[in-house]
Amino acid sequence: ASDRTLKLPSDGDGTILTSNSSVGKILQVVSSHKVDGFTTTSSSFVDLTGISRTITPTAASSKINIIISLHVGGAAGSYVSFNLLRGSTIVTQGTYGSGSMTNCSFGTYIVHESITQTLGYTFLDSPSYSLGDTLTYKLQVSSQYQTKEVAVNRNSSGVNASYSLSGTSTITVMEIAG
Repeated sequence: ASDRTLKLPSDGDGTILTSNSSVGKILQVVSSHKVDGFTTTSSSFVDLTGISRTITPTAASSKINIIISLHVGGAAGSYVSFNLLRGSTIVTQGTYGSGSMTNCSFGTYIVHESITQTLGYTFLDSPSYSLGDTLTYKLQVSSQYQTKEVAVNRNSSGVNASYSLSGTSTITVMEIAG
């Protein structure tokens, strides 16, 4: 089975990989799982404790894929903003923010204090680093309207009933061969 025939349509275009390249392969995966709660009313971005992860790339040209799943709640009318950071540097955020608009990596709005939702976010980072460097990815969170309570892994702290939910959150960091 060493000889194979590949037929392409007449308008087909592309490159055929003819070697055992490692480009695109997942070289390592690390993850953190947060099960406890977190609340803040800060309108400034603060570290979301328990949801960070470090990785030491094994190749000089790797990219880093960050996958986040957050269980979020809070006070009714809360605008919740999150920033993804590598160390103390914001990795990505919107730049449209004009006037009082908040630039962030991602966010949501909490309709009611008894409601929770799961947010998913993924970003492929192309950091500049030297082999042997350790990269730390973390999240910061803020409440963007009237300093209303923002909660992670639970609904508002004012709601504690049989219908209340207490969930979990994760951050998964993957090294992708470049």
